Amino acid sequence: MEAPTIGSMLLASLLLKLGGYGFMRFSVDMLASGASYFTPLVYILSLLGVIYGSFATIRQIDLKRIIAYSSVAHMNLVMLGLFSNTQQGIEGAMYIMVSHGVVSPALFFCIGVLYDRYHTRLIRYYGGLASVMPLFAAGLFFFSLANMGFPGTPNFLGELLLFLGVFAKSGGVALFAASGIVLSAVYSV
Repeated sequence: MEAPTIGSMLLASLLLKLGGYGFMRFSVDMLASGASYFTPLVYILSLLGVIYGSFATIRQIDLKRIIAYSSVAHMNLVMLGLFSNTQQGIEGAMYIMVSHGVVSPALFFCIGVLYDRYHTRLIRYYGGLASVMPLFAAGLFFFSLANMGFPGTPNFLGELLLFLGVFAKSGGVALFAASGIVLSAVYSV
């Protein structure tokens, strides 16, 4: 939150993905029996992370915090996909990591541009932004749609594959995780 814009972009694009890659490479691949043993625990923690992260995001009024907390919720979805131990779930998690590595830094960049221009990140001061900066507002809107997984964006493909993989493993977990989709639409709007 207090990092400069480039630091937030670097954290969202690369460093968060290192954890997901580490789990994919070591926990799921090399330590498969341990991963299958701890799958229920990871599911519970990831579901709590998706729901709590989404509610924490909805509560924020600072644009940079909104993007940061939504990143936490998305990475918990990645953990659900990785530990589903299905091809669709793992591919969906990889798609989400790649698309999140593009969309989230773009959103941090947009917030950095707004902060440099207006010297505030509070959401209430940006009413009517489309009349002052129409192209910028269109770009911000597109990346917000991509962040919530709107159809036609790479996040949608990743979430679709991820939920198909999680549903194949456990329908109840997929149902609770799908509440993250609804909550992501709420905080993105």
